[in-house]
Amino acid sequence: MNEARRKEILEAARRFAEEVVRPRAAELDQKPDPESCFSWEIVERGDAYGLRTLTLDPAYGGAGADTLTTAMVIEELARADVGVAVVFAQTLKIIQALQKAATPAQKARFLPRFREDPRFLLAIGITEPETSSNYIIPYDHPEAPFRTIATRARGGWILNGRKHFISNGNRAQLYMIFAQTRPGASLVEGSTCFLVEQGTPGFRIGRVHDKLGERFTNNAELIFEDCFVPDENVLGEVDGGFEVLARFFPASNAYAAATILGVAEEAYERALRWTRTRVQGGRPLIEHDLIAALLAEMKMKLDAARAYVYQAAWAADHPEAWEPTLGALPKVFASQVAWEVVTAAFELHGGYGFMKDMGTGMEKLLRDASTFLHSDGANRSLLLKAARFIRRAEPALVWKSYLQAAA
Repeated sequence: MNEARRKEILEAARRFAEEVVRPRAAELDQKPDPESCFSWEIVERGDAYGLRTLTLDPAYGGAGADTLTTAMVIEELARADVGVAVVFAQTLKIIQALQKAATPAQKARFLPRFREDPRFLLAIGITEPETSSNYIIPYDHPEAPFRTIATRARGGWILNGRKHFISNGNRAQLYMIFAQTRPGASLVEGSTCFLVEQGTPGFRIGRVHDKLGERFTNNAELIFEDCFVPDENVLGEVDGGFEVLARFFPASNAYAAATILGVAEEAYERALRWTRTRVQGGRPLIEHDLIAALLAEMKMKLDAARAYVYQAAWAADHPEAWEPTLGALPKVFASQVAWEVVTAAFELHGGYGFMKDMGTGMEKLLRDASTFLHSDGANRSLLLKAARFIRRAEPALVWKSYLQAAA
């Protein structure tokens, strides 16, 4: 994507964030019912700005944005509200994966509908109550299958099981659901990805999780009880679910990292404004050397994290430059930096940052900053994943398949 087009897209994202998201973010965050923290109006306005279909192929009416541009857009949205950024990021990265893995018939069925409906969001169902880090590392052993099972039936499959913590879980119209299809195999060798539509008989939404932060995004349980999915809704190959994940996760880590980076940048900007106006010891806080040095350290960490995130985003579209740890470590680093920056900004605000009624917004940023220490893979699990690549103790089958598919 050329720089002029990228600049145009980023300007639209900034306008949407400032004019639509920021004025309502604090109000929605404070609603006690987690479902009411979400706003269809904001999603529809984002669609009008061209953001929901940003990564959709131009042949289907989208912008066809590359991963780097998309990461920058997500970063901009997160500066106004991390939950809004996640709602769009989930949809943007899943449509990328769907376009890579879908058959022509599947594309013809789903992509035009996605383009035309401003409320058409997407979700991916992987995490289960008993299966979370197993697929992140991944734990490739028969004792660690998905607990959601798909069994053969005439013309399709019967799904039974439960997913939880699913972003857009109660809002999506189409889901990529991973289920065990080969008994006795690990989830790496024996899982399949299914396309399941909202409203399919036997598929229902369970509870909507009440979260500490990132409250605009609804995370929910997905429950399958004898849910029939036809053969034409298998995405990729039977027992080839992890190959679909290989197409999905390189960009996913960069997008998660960009999301939390936006939160940290917002905290830093608020800290700058605060220290320039808050007077202590007879002069603005920023004129005190200890405070200025702390701000410099915060900027240094943010710049380093941003460079790492952009490297990973660019490499996701350039297989010749891809290095497997880029699919794990940028989110770890960005979330660690974000936590350090946000807590420092929180402390700089003193008691004003701690109080909800003082208008600093710091307590919301502190809650939001905690999200990606765990979201999109717990950090320790992702470090173990990267360590496997570094040790080269096992073949990087998932990433090899990604490189082959992208070649």
